[in-house]
Amino acid sequence: MVRVAVIDYDICRPSKCLLECIRFCPINKSGSKAIELSDEKGGKPVIYEEVCVGCGICIRKCPFEAISIVNLPDELEKKVVHRYGINAFKLYGLPQPIQGKVLGVVGKNGSGKTTALRILSGELRPNLGIVDKEVGWDQVLNFFRGTEMFNYFKKLVNKELRTIHKIQYVDIIPKYVKGSIKAILERVDERGLAKDVIKLLNLESVADRLIKHLSGGELQRLAIAAALCRDANVYLFDEPSSYLDVKERINAAKVIRELMPKNAYVIVVEHDLAVLDYVSDYITVVFGEPGVYGIFSKTYAVGSGINNFLLGFLPAENMRIRKEPIKFHVHEKAPEREAETNVPYISWGNLVKKLNGFKLTVEEGISYKGEVIGILGPNGIGKTTFIRLLAGELEPDEGYVSTSGLRISYKPQYVKSEFFEGTVEEVLRKASEDSLSGSSWFYVEVVRRLGLHKLLLRDVKDLSGGELQKLAIAVTLARNADVYLLDEPSAYIDVEERLIISKAIRRVTSLRKVTTFVVEHDLSIIDFIANRLIVFDGTPGIEGYASRPMGLREGMNKFLKTLGITFRRDMKTGRPRINKPGSYLDRYQKSINEYYYIPLTEKEEVSEE
Repeated sequence: MVRVAVIDYDICRPSKCLLECIRFCPINKSGSKAIELSDEKGGKPVIYEEVCVGCGICIRKCPFEAISIVNLPDELEKKVVHRYGINAFKLYGLPQPIQGKVLGVVGKNGSGKTTALRILSGELRPNLGIVDKEVGWDQVLNFFRGTEMFNYFKKLVNKELRTIHKIQYVDIIPKYVKGSIKAILERVDERGLAKDVIKLLNLESVADRLIKHLSGGELQRLAIAAALCRDANVYLFDEPSSYLDVKERINAAKVIRELMPKNAYVIVVEHDLAVLDYVSDYITVVFGEPGVYGIFSKTYAVGSGINNFLLGFLPAENMRIRKEPIKFHVHEKAPEREAETNVPYISWGNLVKKLNGFKLTVEEGISYKGEVIGILGPNGIGKTTFIRLLAGELEPDEGYVSTSGLRISYKPQYVKSEFFEGTVEEVLRKASEDSLSGSSWFYVEVVRRLGLHKLLLRDVKDLSGGELQKLAIAVTLARNADVYLLDEPSAYIDVEERLIISKAIRRVTSLRKVTTFVVEHDLSIIDFIANRLIVFDGTPGIEGYASRPMGLREGMNKFLKTLGITFRRDMKTGRPRINKPGSYLDRYQKSINEYYYIPLTEKEEVSEE
């Protein structure tokens, strides 16, 4: 066995502890050195992996939970592609690009997806795990000799491949690029597609807007459009659906598939499973321990690859990557309500709210105890306005909202560090003492699985966007309330964390017999948690119309019809899958007006694949 020891130096604070990791190490006690303070690390400890016996004492003794040590098979060391330094993240393997096909990548945040894209784009030269001296391209090519990646890297080194990398964090683009959308796309238009992508990505209305005035969704569509306009051999898209609503996500996936050069290599990293399934031809799964190590699996067909990820077992590697499988529940019809929950909980009359030139109209509705109501619709259509009306932040111009005497816990769409004061531990403790009780299911299933336990001593103002989002969700669910309002809880977080949060939402709603409203753009998540749906339509930024709460099947059918797409159910996991446009099932379901899904036989499922 080989040991991988990683220290999170961002949370390691030797000046505020008693150096328990060094004092209690049995190797150190015997007179040898397995861990000691290092001047090169600014007076912080270094673990010598070749000496460490992996006893785990330092892991348990560290008051900041900054140390991770894992044992991996010796043969895996032959696949080390990159390491960021001593006691830092280690990457094994790379996704294998396939010429003329779209390769999708799915996995946890912090497991090496962005690192792999940087290596494949040529931005980062892999060091093969050698951190004490520089590794040349000749050494890299020799490492990959005899594999399919050898030809790729040989062409990359000889500049025979041109790569375009659509970065993950599009909000930094205005710092480096100036001008209007139209001017920027005309500058980079090497394929004569500028006018087409502006139209296909619905950028016509903002084509003359300066980049510094663009929203997150507009920046994302601009980044995708700019990548497509460039003439290259390799296109790498890192989370192209971030900031986009459902319609924009599906549309972006269509555009990527339709406008890619026929013989190009295309890799898409994505957390929205429905979009990933739709855009990809093949799938590779990255697994491991976030921030410690990541391993790229072999390539699978798109359907089986996503299923293997959800079921938690990779047959080609004979590797279990999750203790329990994730399965979606098929909602044939709404369950019969128990007597105690068959009473109105929140009600609202026909609402009208005018705000900054926008008008929202909402049909009257009722919510019940123990149900999750999903809210679907495009951006700028009034979903957040409706949530704010329920929360009492806004008063309706017409109609009423009846939440008298009910305690409301609300997570807004945009979370800022100013919303909280103090450390993560203080914020969670203020929300609920139970959230930090090691024996509570909430601490085990939410706080620990979201990695918040490692951030307890961090000041909230020092958290990243994803960490802040997870904290806001945990705080919202930890509060003892009667109504929970969550506006876009899946933003900035990965697939597994989305499913962790979805399970927590369902459990909180069921156990506490409360009502939860969730605004969400990830259709797989809405399908996973919602009992009923409110569907929004209208003209974004001008007028929005919200339906009454309707059954999941009726609501999804109504919403998918506006998108012009149809869903089917996967036979193994029950997850919703988007039918390929013009396929047999797509045409048939549209002909019978069943856009959500119809029961499938195994033969039909295989033929669609």
